[in-house]
Amino acid sequence: MTLIFVETDDTGQVALTSAEAVTFARTNAGALSEEGLGVEAAVIGALTEAATQQLAALGVGRIHHLESEDLEAYSASAWAQALVDIAPESGTLLASGTPRGMELMAHAAVRTGERMAANVVAADDEGLLRQVLGGTAFERLTLDGDLQVLTIAGHACTPEETTPTTPEVLTHSPETAAEDLRTRVVRTEVETADDTSGLTQARAVVGAGRGVGSENGFGEVLELVDHLGGALGVSRVVTGLGWRPHSEQVGQTGSRITPDVYIACGISGAIQHMAGIEGAKTLIAINTDEESTMVQRADYAIIGDLHEVVGAVNEEIRNRRG
Repeated sequence: MTLIFVETDDTGQVALTSAEAVTFARTNAGALSEEGLGVEAAVIGALTEAATQQLAALGVGRIHHLESEDLEAYSASAWAQALVDIAPESGTLLASGTPRGMELMAHAAVRTGERMAANVVAADDEGLLRQVLGGTAFERLTLDGDLQVLTIAGHACTPEETTPTTPEVLTHSPETAAEDLRTRVVRTEVETADDTSGLTQARAVVGAGRGVGSENGFGEVLELVDHLGGALGVSRVVTGLGWRPHSEQVGQTGSRITPDVYIACGISGAIQHMAGIEGAKTLIAINTDEESTMVQRADYAIIGDLHEVVGAVNEEIRNRRG
């Protein structure tokens, strides 16, 4: 059996990355479970009707609802032990590769004495394939032992609904050891200025790097963003220089995006940035350096000064729109 830790957002909806993990588990059930059994989900905390319906549409056969006073606040030790208590003796325990998913699976692996594979992108009869070095390389491996513990890389697959199930909901009220509660979240503060939802959900993203030249060099890029109805994404060096806020940063230490098109303007293509845009369906590079990583990896490339190129594109759009 494959058990997936499912994260939910503040509205009680299943998180996108968890929907991806469920789809991955369902479509790779034969490789993840020796008997090819169905997928089951574990939800800690509130389980809404909306989440239940979403999991049913994703093909989940059983939902384990873990709820107790000790689990109300996030505690990696307590939550991981609660998952271990209901995990199958043989099969797979997995989560999406979010910070929380990574932490919980690491704890679970230690507690079960099993090995863990992080950032898995594929599974077949030959084992697992995972991304390493910020997504610039891949590693093939197999996990010995009865239980596989792993995390699924963000955007390794697209969430896909299937024939809806009527999942059985099992309620658990686990007892938590005092030592597992020594470290837990006591307060959460949300900074609205760091909201990245517009960036991560945009179908068109225009990226800007050091090539814009200065804090005042974003005029043409921002106009193109407006024309496309998209979002602005920037490289780490841009936020490091204080030219734009961190909420706009794309990359390993920023947002990972999956737009239909990503237009990289004056971005060389550092490993960390490439890891953040690997989910883009079409990559267009505008750069003066034809040997840059971004140009070499792009589906289409324009060699030239970004201000001239983007300025010309904006002018053409204005002319066509009258």
